[in-house]
Amino acid sequence: MSHAPSPAGPSNRIGPFPAPEADTAPRPAENRTRLGGTALVTGASSGIGAAVARRLAAEEGWRLAVNGRDITRLEQVAAQAGAVALPADLTRPGADRRLTDLALAHLGRLDLLVADAGVGWAGDFATMPPARIDEVVGVDLLATLRLVRTLLPPMVAAGSGRIVLIGSFAGCVGVRGEAVYSAAKAALATFADALRYELRGTGVGVSHVIPGVVDTPFFDRRGTPYARSWPRPVPAERVAEAVWAAVQHDKDEVYVPGWLRLPARVRGAAPGLYRRLAARFG
Repeated sequence: MSHAPSPAGPSNRIGPFPAPEADTAPRPAENRTRLGGTALVTGASSGIGAAVARRLAAEEGWRLAVNGRDITRLEQVAAQAGAVALPADLTRPGADRRLTDLALAHLGRLDLLVADAGVGWAGDFATMPPARIDEVVGVDLLATLRLVRTLLPPMVAAGSGRIVLIGSFAGCVGVRGEAVYSAAKAALATFADALRYELRGTGVGVSHVIPGVVDTPFFDRRGTPYARSWPRPVPAERVAEAVWAAVQHDKDEVYVPGWLRLPARVRGAAPGLYRRLAARFG
């Protein structure tokens, strides 16, 4: 986008649509952002996914497809963002392939995937219904892995693209009362790292965006509203800006807000100290 590919391999930046045969000359790297691209955003019925769709729509040249399970809300977001609505429950067998086929049919190719679909559950693990364990792991982890697995080969074949995975600070440090959600998001974080190493030199990049508490309907839907006075929830639009920054600047990892990087680093460097502090202060 703002600089040419490095000698080590193709650029990870999002490219424009394929040029027609009459115009096959390479376009200047600095124009790629302005030219936009194609994107699929999952979990776009509300919250972070909806904010990301609107943020991309605000940029020139982007064509969008949005996915979610709530058809009514998804169509409203699609209308706001000038996107095509592709409702689907990604936990259903074969949903990843059907969504990929529909997205490619509407967009022609896919330059960007923002994987935001997610659900939560709050409470003691010993009382968590088995069906909710399956739902949290199925939506937050397995559905994303399957969709990335289906979309990745066309990106690699094109030699460009970016996958943005929306994680959670709960996956970095573990949160009391959210054991399964924390586990699913921790697995997603490790997947992002491993996939990034695997894709080095292919032209496809992987970004992991790590929000803390976000002001969305997520907490109401998980069964327990967010009641802590600190940290204060940030608006979903702030996470959407972080996604855009990751796409623009090839960022591997972005914390929202940025100060969350500090406790995550303490957790990694001095886990014993971190656990003592967490037990005392929550």
